[in-house]
Amino acid sequence: MSDSCYLDTSALAKWYINEPGSELFEAFIQTQSDAVISRLTATELRCLLARRRRTGDLGVDFERDAFASFERDITAGHLRVHPCGDALFVEAINLIERLEPYALRTLDALHLALALDAGTPVLATADKIMARAGAALGFEIAEF
Repeated sequence: MSDSCYLDTSALAKWYINEPGSELFEAFIQTQSDAVISRLTATELRCLLARRRRTGDLGVDFERDAFASFERDITAGHLRVHPCGDALFVEAINLIERLEPYALRTLDALHLALALDAGTPVLATADKIMARAGAALGFEIAEF
């Protein structure tokens, strides 16, 4: 396995919330020297935590602490934030067309565009559609 990967939110969430696949993700992430995310990842993680609090799966304190832990991981350099400019939105549009058989959702296409732009050989995800689309783009897939 490579030591550089792009982390989709569906995989990264397993680091902050104990759910199926968390142990596998923990073992994986500890082998990575360069774990790349984007502000999209941060926005999606924040939304995921809030949604799980609203449904009663997480308490208010856990929600706050999990996101604070995520932000500390960025500040400490454990997660590298890759910039997301306008050109990546254009690339996401191209990927939606190019990867039509995979029926990419908007944010999945944007994550794939970010991963391509970041140049990481590995894509970590818990999303089966994104995993198949990423493999079609040549990524080594770490699926959780």
